[in-house]
Amino acid sequence: MSARLRLLAVDDEQPALEDLARLLRASPAVSEVVCAAGGDEALRLLSGRTFDGLFLDVRMPSLDGLELAGVLRRFARPPPIVFVSAHEQAAVPAFELRALDYLVKPVGRHRLEVAVARVAEAAGNGLRPAAAHEEPMDESDIVPLDNPRGGGTRLLHRGEILYLQSHGDYVRVVSVHGRYLLRGRLSELEGRWHGEGFVRVHRRYMANLNRAVEVRPMLNGTAAIVFGDGSEVPVARRQLPELRRRLGRP
Repeated sequence: MSARLRLLAVDDEQPALEDLARLLRASPAVSEVVCAAGGDEALRLLSGRTFDGLFLDVRMPSLDGLELAGVLRRFARPPPIVFVSAHEQAAVPAFELRALDYLVKPVGRHRLEVAVARVAEAAGNGLRPAAAHEEPMDESDIVPLDNPRGGGTRLLHRGEILYLQSHGDYVRVVSVHGRYLLRGRLSELEGRWHGEGFVRVHRRYMANLNRAVEVRPMLNGTAAIVFGDGSEVPVARRQLPELRRRLGRP
């Protein structure tokens, strides 16, 4: 039988910490939950003990969750980190720190079990996420997005994205599952996602060539990229040479 997990739960608000610890202890995959009332206490515990996973609040006085995660990256074997926060705004920097998951308070039992299973898998205990019919997400390919329907944060595989559209201070993300918003600029994503199949095809658009099914020439010397669902994005004339190069066409 696989070993059960020893977890560290960190939150500066005592009621929230008690609720989180109670939910974690109710999981059959968990053997022990140690609590820390802040980042400083958590760092002391992590320096002297080994934990299979860390469930970490983001906003805390003194050493906050993101700062603690940054310190832990210097450890030889840092524990998998799951952020637990009432604030969605920290999701992007959290995943940039290679967080395994990001939970938005109040956390439901099923959602917590999915995170626990991901921690177990990362720790090598062989447990699978609760949604066992789905492949686990590689955290480096997870894109946390604002969900316009009812709030919350949608976690999306980058490969499921069709294209990106500049939308003021946000980027509209069009995927096979729907449309979402990502705070930031298209130019920022262009540099980071260039090697992942995404190419800037227009001042306002970046397309995932791995999802494209056709490049359709237009009468005015431009083109359009067409996707499997029938949607399409324009290709600016000045972007055509780069697109042809990426496609291996003269």
